[in-house]
Amino acid sequence: MSATGDERKPRFLTSWGTPLERVYGPGGVSRPVGEDPLGGPGEFPYTRGVHPTMYRGRFWTMRQYAGFGSAAETNKRYRVLLEQGQTGLSVAFDLPTQMGYDPDARLARGEVGRVGVSIASLEDMQDLFEGIPLDRVSTSMTINATASVLLALYIVVARRGGVATDRLSGTVQNDILKEYIARGTYIFPPGPSMRLITDVFAYCKQHVPRWNTISISGYHMREAGSTAVQEVAFTLANAIAYVRAAQEAGLTIDEFAPQLSFFFNAHNNLVEEVAKFRAARRLWARIMRDRFGARDPRAMMLRFHAQTAGSMLTAQQPENNIVRVAIQALAAVLGGCQSLHTNSMDEALALPTEAAVRIALRTQQILAYESGVADTIDPLGGAFAVERLTREIEEGAEAYIRTIDDLGGSVAAIPFMQREIQDAAYRYQREVEDKARIVVGVNEFVTDDPPPVDLFQVDPSIGGALADRLQRLRAARDRDRAERALDALERGARGRANLMPLIVDAIDAAVTLGEICDRLRAVFGAHAPSVTF
Repeated sequence: MSATGDERKPRFLTSWGTPLERVYGPGGVSRPVGEDPLGGPGEFPYTRGVHPTMYRGRFWTMRQYAGFGSAAETNKRYRVLLEQGQTGLSVAFDLPTQMGYDPDARLARGEVGRVGVSIASLEDMQDLFEGIPLDRVSTSMTINATASVLLALYIVVARRGGVATDRLSGTVQNDILKEYIARGTYIFPPGPSMRLITDVFAYCKQHVPRWNTISISGYHMREAGSTAVQEVAFTLANAIAYVRAAQEAGLTIDEFAPQLSFFFNAHNNLVEEVAKFRAARRLWARIMRDRFGARDPRAMMLRFHAQTAGSMLTAQQPENNIVRVAIQALAAVLGGCQSLHTNSMDEALALPTEAAVRIALRTQQILAYESGVADTIDPLGGAFAVERLTREIEEGAEAYIRTIDDLGGSVAAIPFMQREIQDAAYRYQREVEDKARIVVGVNEFVTDDPPPVDLFQVDPSIGGALADRLQRLRAARDRDRAERALDALERGARGRANLMPLIVDAIDAAVTLGEICDRLRAVFGAHAPSVTF
């Protein structure tokens, strides 16, 4: 979104013809720049939004998180979504890809293509984006431990398609700390993992300047059961750790921080969620200015992607999820998201059907084009409840961050954050079981309707087919070149070289994701979480 670009349409009007102001201040009056007591949109501390025009200039990017089976199958779904008006791609990878295993690995059996698309080679990545213009589509890849490898695959595919890397835009999630805290798809210990992350920062600054090098994620911690305050606090504490690691690697704050982005959950409580997004933006701006001395306004802006809450979807009465997702999406838009994914109604039962995905996308489009909520910036700003909750969430998050600082930072505080999330999840579950919290269709207003039968199914033969394809690829490639590339990568891992150029060279030599990760495991080892009882 352009910070100062032309607005989408020349006039924004009410149904009776009165012009709508860009933003309203106290008393319903539009205030000049610098005179809004909340801080105007595009003004520090960005409580009301990171851009002066927000959605009056351009809507948020509408993404649908998708991936299943083979790359060719997923490519078909992407084409359908783009034809239906989606404005950005969001790639879901299967567990072997997330954990650094090829489809023919023993540990990958039974999991290939199940919860996302399988990507192990350059051929796979080429199939995934066949016919999709990478210089005109923004791509988000939800990948963490293997983020450097997937980004390298994307870069090489773009180069071979004649697209310069400085024209690529998108995001890799690349947030390993929340994997240790709440999700579990890690490979290497924290030290080497942080090195890979900062290597991506440095490489993209030079070669892929429009790329968001990390999406610091509170989403999965909220899915694990955290409160809204914990989601903000733990996400920003992790962000502080990444900024420190980048500085220790020799990067300058105002150079790399504009490429940071965030990923939050959009939950059911509309007013609380709107306040959460505003509090996160305000708190991050002050952290970057006061703690790290950022001077570039872009380094202080918290830009975020939101996804509606998967953990709030119910298998019972799945049509109710359409309503839940609409409320959650509305909260994200009222809270000022830069991009948004809306879950499909059947995702508590299976991967979504094409029809369910279309309804989820239409939910965003109706919000954008029919609801009017995008015509005025921060329309709930100034409401007593919103402002009180914004302050309360900010203060609660600050208190948590101080505790994490006292414990030595996010890496040292992983057990603390895990316990806090577990306690919050337990309290929530007890409230549901005691009916102190009503979940429609689950513990109240229950029916005996059978589950839907038209659920999406992944081809069970996909794992064997992709393993065979990989064997053919290895037989056809230049074996000596592949081995030289892997040897160079291992030497680099044992030293201090930036590993991204070496990973890109390995991909260009037809080395697979699993082979790269195996060499790095040999140097870095694998993370084994401590278990306490």
